Amino acid sequence: MADEQLWDEDGENTQADKYLLFNLGQEVYGIPITDVINIIELQKITEVPDMPGYIRGVINLRGSVIPVMDLRLRFRLPERAYDDRTCIIIVKVSEKSVGLICDTVAEVHDIAPGDIEEPLQFNRDAEQVRYISGLGKVGDDVRILLDVEKVLADDAERVLAG
Repeated sequence: MADEQLWDEDGENTQADKYLLFNLGQEVYGIPITDVINIIELQKITEVPDMPGYIRGVINLRGSVIPVMDLRLRFRLPERAYDDRTCIIIVKVSEKSVGLICDTVAEVHDIAPGDIEEPLQFNRDAEQVRYISGLGKVGDDVRILLDVEKVLADDAERVLAG
């Protein structure tokens, strides 16, 4: 998806304003579909020593070794046992692929720029708030839109090095 920017006859990006929505607990989060390469079922994860707790390890996806991050743990949410609905969203940022473990994948949804509001700034030090790029209005619901680069920043960068 990220490598396949689709353009219509008028030269407009058909992927613009589309977000992959997924669940972590009761909340629905979204990431730009342009950052998504693939969605796969959970598979064997090889643990890597001396990584932050939210980095579960690495997987071998078609010959590529990809680090895998549990978004629940990244956001300091309660740990949850993986089940048959648990998915790994493979994203690509700065030419690096990373897997993001989520509870379930919901859908791809259009969210126009006019339907996105700035994140609330009650506590600038709050862990989750710094990863939020905006709050998307979808009907009567609000979806938390994430900035994938910020989610992968900080000490996660050492996982992506190389």
